[in-house]
Amino acid sequence: MKFTELGLSDSLLKAVNRAGYEEATPIQAETIPMVLEGKDVIGQAQTGTGKTAAFALPILQRLDFDNHNIQALVVSPTRELAIQTQEEIFRLGKDERAKVQVVYGGADIRRQIRNLKQNPQVIVGTPGRLLDHIRRGTVKLDHVKMLVLDEADEMLNMGFLEDIESIIKQVPDERQTMLFSATMPPEIKRIGVQFMKEPHHVKIKSKEMTADTVDQYYVKAKEFEKFDIMTRLFDVQAPELTIVFGRTKRRVDELSKGLEARGYNAAGIHGDLSQQRRTQIMRQFKAGKLDILVATDVAARGLDVSGVTHVYNYDIPQDPDSYVHRIGRTGRAGHKGVSLTFVTPNEMEYLRVIEKLTKKRMLPLKPPTESEAFAGQLAAAEANVDSLVAKTSTEKYADQAAELLQKYDATDLVAALLNDLTKDDASAVPVKITPERPLPRHKGGGGNNRRGGYRGGNRNRNNSHGNGRGGYSHNGRNRDRDRNGGRGDRKSNGYKGRSRDDNRSSNRNHDEGRKQSSKRSYTIRTND
Repeated sequence: MKFTELGLSDSLLKAVNRAGYEEATPIQAETIPMVLEGKDVIGQAQTGTGKTAAFALPILQRLDFDNHNIQALVVSPTRELAIQTQEEIFRLGKDERAKVQVVYGGADIRRQIRNLKQNPQVIVGTPGRLLDHIRRGTVKLDHVKMLVLDEADEMLNMGFLEDIESIIKQVPDERQTMLFSATMPPEIKRIGVQFMKEPHHVKIKSKEMTADTVDQYYVKAKEFEKFDIMTRLFDVQAPELTIVFGRTKRRVDELSKGLEARGYNAAGIHGDLSQQRRTQIMRQFKAGKLDILVATDVAARGLDVSGVTHVYNYDIPQDPDSYVHRIGRTGRAGHKGVSLTFVTPNEMEYLRVIEKLTKKRMLPLKPPTESEAFAGQLAAAEANVDSLVAKTSTEKYADQAAELLQKYDATDLVAALLNDLTKDDASAVPVKITPERPLPRHKGGGGNNRRGGYRGGNRNRNNSHGNGRGGYSHNGRNRDRDRNGGRGDRKSNGYKGRSRDDNRSSNRNHDEGRKQSSKRSYTIRTND
């Protein structure tokens, strides 16, 4: 369906066209007309289906730009998603000069307070920081007429349910409410019943969860083989912009540093990095200055980066819904994408559960050989040479080129150039990745249920690395709690205080154990 058929204003259609949107996604086509009519909506859709525009466009159309009060509130589970939502709303509302402000933990609250004095009409924020501003009186919600709860199931998993209810109670009863969630657990349904008025349910069917634009493969490999296989795959597949998902923060650190050691342009993000560093890395990745982003599920949630060509799941996710979120980073806007998942022999059950959810079989991929990887590097190097020759002013270097040709054979010169543009084989720079504890074996049908998949020791909050003392602790348990002054979104003075930081002591000094044995050997270890 075309955006012109949805009842949007000319200025918004102009913004949509400028943003490069052509046809509305299913969630947009069904949601936008309902929201424009003032109806409450529950949208069940995965990340990457275009739901931000599904609520942003009708919000912008219904704003009263002469009213300087906060008229719309969007609650997001993580800082990254909140920031990107604010940027998207601002971009789409640029012609209308919509004032949009984002508030989240980990940033200077005084600066946020100064920005809030500019009378924004739309606020996007994480639960903990929103409650802090409400307590301080710097955010007043008594004029809000549109409320959005984005990725509600994720906020539930992060323990924000009470916070959400506290925020909703600060918003006028006479309002329009939109709730978006990938899944519909009972607690989310209760919010719909308790706080919404005859909501209309828009559900994107599971067959649409993983787009046909994403080619999905898996490689069966032992734990110690995965890193070398992955780097050879990089050489063969030559991805332009890549996200690699690791299960834990330690894994992300080791993978990113190992890739850098082998000459790849990579960096990692997770919840223990400062907000400034995370923002810096994301800006580099979006600008194409980084080729490979290594991330945990939570750090990458809500990422909206155009042009991601490949997603590599270094660790298969325990929760099949996480798989859908991960590969939703590629294959967007009609472009083709590739996802590749590494699976150890004892993890094949998880692969089958994912295939059952997505209703799509992953194709097995044979690990490339050393010669195949080198051939891939040579092909990329030749392309780089073509580019270099095309943009080089030959006359400027003619004399020096003639001297070199007198001194060296032309074949030797070209070979030296190709050698400089290629990397050594994967095994030439050894990288040790600390093994993670294997995922628990499925019992019964476990794994289809988001909560059922996290049993046994996985709730151990003191083991955010899953290093074998309490089972694999999905880094989502730490959930990148919003920081307040660097320590976490904490509630006080009337709001129940639950620490927004999991025990981070085990993460503080894990870099100390990394050792570089020699110039050609790069070994990464971690003190547990």
